[in-house]
Formats: sequence, C-alpha cells, structure tokens
Amino acid sequence: MSSFTGRMIGAAKLDVAIYEEVEADTTATGQALLVVVLSSVASGLSFVTMNGVRGVIFGTLAAIAGWIIWAGITYLVGTKMLPEPQTQSDMGELLRTIGFAMSPGILRILGLIPFIGLLVNLVVFFWLLAAVVVAVRQALDYRSTGRAIGVCLIGFLVYVLVAFLVGTMSAGLGGLMN
Repeated sequence: MSSFTGRMIGAAKLDVAIYEEVEADTTATGQALLVVVLSSVASGLSFVTMNGVRGVIFGTLAAIAGWIIWAGITYLVGTKMLPEPQTQSDMGELLRTIGFAMSPGILRILGLIPFIGLLVNLVVFFWLLAAVVVAVRQALDYRSTGRAIGVCLIGFLVYVLVAFLVGTMSAGLGGLMN
C-alpha cells in the first residue's frame, strides 16, 4: 500500500494502479477529502489577492460540496445510464478516485507567481480533467476511455447547471432578505 504522498504523486502521474488502490481502500475516503481540501486551498491562495481569505474559505467549502455532488452525478450516470457490462461501483469508490484526481490542483499555489500564474492554472486545469477521466474510468471499471470522457462531460454539465440554479436561487433569496 502506498503512502498518502505516494498516492497523490501517483494520481497526479495518472497511474492506473494508484487509482485502483484507492478505489479498493475503503479507509481512504478521508485521504481523498484531504486532497480536495489541499487542492482547493492552493487554488484559493493563488487568487487570495482578488477574493481574500473569505474567498479561500468559501471556495474550499464549495469544492468539498462540488466533489460530493460531482461524484454522485458521475455515479448515477456511470452506473445507471451508461454502464459497461463489467461496471460495478459505489459512491465511495468514486469519491476516493475523484478526490485523488484533484492531486495536481495543489500546484495551483504557483498561481501566486506573477506572469506564470495564469499559465500554471491553465495547465493544471487540463491536467485535472485528464486525472478525473482516469479516475472515473477506473472506478467504473470501464474499458473505454471515450465512455469515461462522456460520463465526465455529462456529470460536469449537470454539475454546472445545478451550481447555476443554486447560485441563482441563493442570489434571489439574498435579495429577499435585504
């Protein structure tokens, strides 16, 4: 069994064996949560001059909620709508693999460096997408990377729609309370 740091590095390297390891390790959900928090804090700190400390805190809480929601949507789409014959998964497997897929996000702390910060954040964004596709493919026992990409796209679009609706409703409620 790999160490926590070894798992993060392996996940960032898109190492399929690491994703299989965390998928099977039912005790690794807390570690996956820690990866999500570290990645989110790194991202928040890279934008702290724009968003302040409250932005970092809110962003971290939103990232945790987003991780849970996206894993749930991915579970439903991947196991109920688009399963392959060998697909067997549960919510915990997706939470763990998607959580560890956030490992490259820790590099977003480099966004604090003037001039290269934007480039780093852009590279990490695409790296995260690739890691999530590998995580989903492994958690859902897919043979097809294309199907994993499709599930990720559907999950992401549903997630964005839900976030937009919640944001719109929150803004509306905030206006009513003022």
